Amino acid sequence: MVIVVRQDLKLPKGKMAAQVAHAAVESALKSSKSKVEKWREQGQKKVVLKVPDEKTMLSYVRKAKAEKLVAAVITDAGRTVIAPGTKTCVGIGPDEEEKIDKVTGNLPMM
Repeated sequence: MVIVVRQDLKLPKGKMAAQVAHAAVESALKSSKSKVEKWREQGQKKVVLKVPDEKTMLSYVRKAKAEKLVAAVITDAGRTVIAPGTKTCVGIGPDEEEKIDKVTGNLPMM
């Protein structure tokens, strides 16, 4: 599983951690039971990557969906540091590492 986070929001560490957790949970819930079971057996790997802005993040959502990967976009409720409806990050997977790397392998780590 990969979580792609927007850098332009400059989220505080705690807020970013919460958004990444939302993405991991939502992505797992949207995935097939067999993929989640395999992912769990392999240690539930999660890699957090960064993109500069929403436009770039949404381009990775489209790429992931084109490759038939789960892509769970997280939209914030706006109760703390950002406006309601702000898209903060996306969870991609869980799936085969090679399939995810084909989409996000060029992105830098957080």
